[in-house]
Amino acid sequence: MRRFALLAGLVLASPLCLRAEDGVIYPRAAAPSGLTTEKPSTGASPFLVVTALVAAGAGAWLLWRQKRSPAGFSGGQTRKLAVSESRSLGNRQFLVVADYDGKKFLLGVCPGRIDMLSPLGDETKRIP
Repeated sequence: MRRFALLAGLVLASPLCLRAEDGVIYPRAAAPSGLTTEKPSTGASPFLVVTALVAAGAGAWLLWRQKRSPAGFSGGQTRKLAVSESRSLGNRQFLVVADYDGKKFLLGVCPGRIDMLSPLGDETKRIP
């Protein structure tokens, strides 16, 4: 998605590189007869400034939207897999509660493998 934002910024900023009139500048002594030597305008035209500001604003909005939305630009799809909680047991071993589509599982994680220890049921059905 960052490639899309970069490409959109380049397309919107391309008018900044183009000028309506590219005149030939002659040295004062070597100007052909009948041509006047005028200083080229050094200021940016208002159209180019507005175009640059709009392109920068659109790029900033796209990046903000991508970071803020959990699904990015994909729309309404949300992620189904999440790590709800994890506890270290020492020596690079962990207990992890993974949540997939509303179902929870207790996983044992160590450097060489991952084991499902138990599916976790409803919290209300626990026996004290």
